[in-house]
Amino acid sequence: MLLHDGQPWLGANFWSRSGGPLMWRGYDSGLIARELSVLREHGMNLTRSFFYWPDFMPEPDRVDDVMVERFADFLDRHTDAGMATVPTFIVGHMSGENWDPVWRQGRDLYGDVWMVARQAWFVERMTARFHEHPAVAGWLISNEMPIYGEPATRDTVTAWAQLMVQAVRAGGGTQPVSIGDGAWGMEVTGSDNGFSVRDLAELTDFVGPHVYRMENDVVRQHLTAAFVCELAGFSGKPVVLEEFGVTDAFVSREHAAHYYRQILHNSLLAGATGWIGWNNSDYDNLHEQDPYRHHAFEMRFGLTDVDGNPKPALREVRAFAEVIAHVDLPGCVRPDSETALVVPSYLEHAYPFTEAGDHTYVFDVLRQAFVAAREADLPVRTARERDGLPAGRKLYLVPSAKQLTAPAWRDLAGFAEDGAVVYVSYSPGNHGVQRGLWHADVNGMFGVEHRLRYGLVDPVADDEVTVSFVADLGSLSAGTTLTFRAGGNEHARSYLPVRATDAEVVAVDQHGEPVLLRRSHGAGHLVLCTFPLEGMAAALPHVNPEPTYRIYDALGAMAGVSRPVTVADPLVHSAELRHRDGRRFVWLVSQAEEELTVKPVVGGRLTDLATGEPVDEVTMHPYGVRVLSHKDS
Repeated sequence: MLLHDGQPWLGANFWSRSGGPLMWRGYDSGLIARELSVLREHGMNLTRSFFYWPDFMPEPDRVDDVMVERFADFLDRHTDAGMATVPTFIVGHMSGENWDPVWRQGRDLYGDVWMVARQAWFVERMTARFHEHPAVAGWLISNEMPIYGEPATRDTVTAWAQLMVQAVRAGGGTQPVSIGDGAWGMEVTGSDNGFSVRDLAELTDFVGPHVYRMENDVVRQHLTAAFVCELAGFSGKPVVLEEFGVTDAFVSREHAAHYYRQILHNSLLAGATGWIGWNNSDYDNLHEQDPYRHHAFEMRFGLTDVDGNPKPALREVRAFAEVIAHVDLPGCVRPDSETALVVPSYLEHAYPFTEAGDHTYVFDVLRQAFVAAREADLPVRTARERDGLPAGRKLYLVPSAKQLTAPAWRDLAGFAEDGAVVYVSYSPGNHGVQRGLWHADVNGMFGVEHRLRYGLVDPVADDEVTVSFVADLGSLSAGTTLTFRAGGNEHARSYLPVRATDAEVVAVDQHGEPVLLRRSHGAGHLVLCTFPLEGMAAALPHVNPEPTYRIYDALGAMAGVSRPVTVADPLVHSAELRHRDGRRFVWLVSQAEEELTVKPVVGGRLTDLATGEPVDEVTMHPYGVRVLSHKDS
């Protein structure tokens, strides 16, 4: 966890309302002091700042002394406010426009040796000038370099990044450093832009996702940044949600506050330990200045308005700051998880003769499974096949799986033999190339005989799939009926026709076709779902909560997964953090647009965080968050 004065990084990306990216030209020290004061009053201890490259490096062998002195004053104003900043070096992209120093003249930012040397020189010079200032908390090499420099090959990008980080160290910088690329690499998104989260983590001190998603489902929207943080945390480096935010042009201020509340708390529960919102101020007075002239919505991302008045989202940041101070977040950890969400290596690795759709489809189905796990109050962690699947979990979720490697299938069978519950839902993928489940022995592993025909799919013809349980499964009793909406294209919206051989049919659809089958294997169980429930839901708008969470809840009960607190309503999610001194804290997060009253089921008792009074029922405000103390009986 990265700290400033003993507290996690919590702040805003900063451009003064006096000029946006051109603030250094008409620098107003007094105004900046006032702007910082408002942020500090609302619990922030940090900004992310920017060396606007055309101004700071007007010639290939010269930095502008006037700009440098203005940045020195900017740092002093942070010290006065009790704040720190993370300077960003190569700032050629910002808010919908790219700006080059005039001397670049189209040279490749990664592969042109002279151009790379000029960047490294600039990084080293600026670091040498400011590394001893107490207001410098860390460094970022770039701002969204995949947009400014465009995607490139992985080897080229990694070599460029290595030289930039070395330049920071050569300049005397000992503070944490990262790239500023947004963590948009293949390991997170399934799309290869050359910025490998895995490779760059070897060079850097933290991972910094930038998350601005356009979605069609409220629950997915509120949990996507959390899921990205979960995916990005595999390297063991701190995860700082380096950019996130909303513009008044796209969302009401009331819903902007809801969004900030959800992103802050949900990403915390998914492992993020730092947050830098986009951004500090509105820019209504810059309507004739690029990029705001042509990207007018960019004027309204501020946490304060153009007059410096706090907007509702900034008050949510203050409330979040109070919570993490109250629980002493630096002393807290997430409990170890007994549930593994398996991340196929096909998300991040381009095996020979595979398709781009194989990668991005994995992201979509995993995110939907993550949503269902949260709705079931399962404390889930991702487990990457690429790093070797970990043994010792009680429950393994493999949602809508088209592809795992052959050794991974054997590992999963071994985990079941050792006592785990392994759940796999079928999917043929979402395109027509080698369409089908890449598993050599699905029959032997799951105790079935599949009835597939080569080159064809068995389409889900109905818009709804009614699943009737004919046997108990964990918390789901025989006689229970669940209804699922069917989504997906002509490839993905299909099922696996099977008949049971060595498995028990647990549930069937409205046509009597097996949907869930359970096979005992050693000390554990293998559960096969013949429908791509997560994939179908991922393809649908406004679908959550959907009944997959009921199946996950049942699997958790069947596997004996520990869930300290559960809530029956899937619109209220629970999770726990534990302090090293033994205290335990429970988060309840509502995804309902109306007020809800829920009665958590708890092993022990819940008390109010502030008063210590016992809590039995909890009233949740719309999209609200409640944090409680959890004490054993």
